[in-house]
Amino acid sequence: QVQLVESGGGLVQPGGSLRLSCAASGIVIGFYKMNWYRQAPGQQREWVASISMVGNTNYTDSVKGRFIISRDNARETMYLQMNNLKPEDTAVYYCQTTRGSNDYWGQGTQVGVFS
Repeated sequence: QVQLVESGGGLVQPGGSLRLSCAASGIVIGFYKMNWYRQAPGQQREWVASISMVGNTNYTDSVKGRFIISRDNARETMYLQMNNLKPEDTAVYYCQTTRGSNDYWGQGTQVGVFS
């Protein structure tokens, strides 16, 4: 059974930093593309960043230069380092992967950026 568990969310002031973690079980994350998504209040869920099997990374334009996605295959954990946070980054952040025809999501971790 595949499980993804996010952690590391919290409240920070603009300009602050947080590091989110996504701990995986039941799956070898190094074999799959892994993604971070977020959903702000009243908004649709949006893709934030991805890391491929070989470590190639991609980001949505709004976070480029501020967020860094990484993966520790030995720990079966993915990370999202978020720097220079802005109020518009406030959202619930989810990790996600697809294996075969199945999509797997974590339960989400809340990030709030407030003055």
